[in-house]
Amino acid sequence: MISIRTKAQNPFLYFFVEPNIVFVLKLESDHYATFTTISECGEWLTYELNDGEEFDSFHHEEHAPLEGRGYFLAQDHVNIVVEEINNQIQLRRRQLRKRGKDSISPIHLVCTESAAGSLKVGLPRPKEVIGFPDFFSIGPLWKLLEKMGQDYRNEWLYENINLMQDEYDYINKFTNALREIEDLSDKPPIYLWVGNNADEQTGLRFFLYLLRNKPNDIFIINSTEQSLSDETNPVFSTGQLNPEQAKEIFVKSKSLEPLTAAERVQMEREWEALEETKEVLRIWENEKIVGVSDDYFDPLLMSVIDRLHAKQETKDFIRAGEVIGEILEQSNLFVNIFYLEYRLRALIYGGALELKGIPKSMRHYWVKMR
Repeated sequence: MISIRTKAQNPFLYFFVEPNIVFVLKLESDHYATFTTISECGEWLTYELNDGEEFDSFHHEEHAPLEGRGYFLAQDHVNIVVEEINNQIQLRRRQLRKRGKDSISPIHLVCTESAAGSLKVGLPRPKEVIGFPDFFSIGPLWKLLEKMGQDYRNEWLYENINLMQDEYDYINKFTNALREIEDLSDKPPIYLWVGNNADEQTGLRFFLYLLRNKPNDIFIINSTEQSLSDETNPVFSTGQLNPEQAKEIFVKSKSLEPLTAAERVQMEREWEALEETKEVLRIWENEKIVGVSDDYFDPLLMSVIDRLHAKQETKDFIRAGEVIGEILEQSNLFVNIFYLEYRLRALIYGGALELKGIPKSMRHYWVKMR
């Protein structure tokens, strides 16, 4: 098995791949890398060690880089490289903090990258926005801050959910978001955006647990409650907000009081309880996060398919995306679409539905009741 050794000589990172290849990166970015963005971190050069030359004493300035050659690394090896790059970026950030270069801009934390996009555009500058790239209503949360728990969750997601992104990208983004929160300065106010749904309410408790040792003032902005005046377009999720709506809500939230120590401790304890469970589906019910069975939405899926069949002259196949879209349009529930698609496949495999097409995404197959 190929191994990768690394060393750092700021601003350069060296990666040695047996038998004699050295990749050198001049690190030029303070943005954490992912599997997809690794090539954007700086300038990459490739070298060969001479016979008898040791990696530990190698200095690239003493060699000419290779030209006209390409090398292939397996995905798990590329991921090792990504992690080492991010470790070095985090080290540089900490060094800047020690030199008194902490940011004092308000910090906004929100579940999902799409919601973060609206906040980045709509909220006034200066600011820092962190969008956590996960769906906390689905998948196991057991020991999520430990590697064994992250591996357990990743395995379940990989086996059941069509996330429409590379597995390593998801893992990198998750780890990078943890780094971003760990890196936060102790000085600026922190705003946690949340809607009345299991994704964001679970994420809220997760964030507060991660921030448990931070002395910052922390405020909760509830996008659902702040939008109750608009009865025609109810907001169940912060991701539904456009940039202008986000700006208006933030202005209205200026009078909010920060969470008390007791409120923070209560939500931290609620996260600790969630982290002991292995259930894979949670809903928001009666102001609480409630774990339910994995087939909780199956009756809803079947009833919607039955209703769509009733509109047809002859019972025929229905695109999976149409079934899920119907649920999102007609239901007052905030339901994770990736989970619904997973349960459609479960109903197919269980024999309740017929399949036409290839179930690699909800756009690629059709279903029909048997």
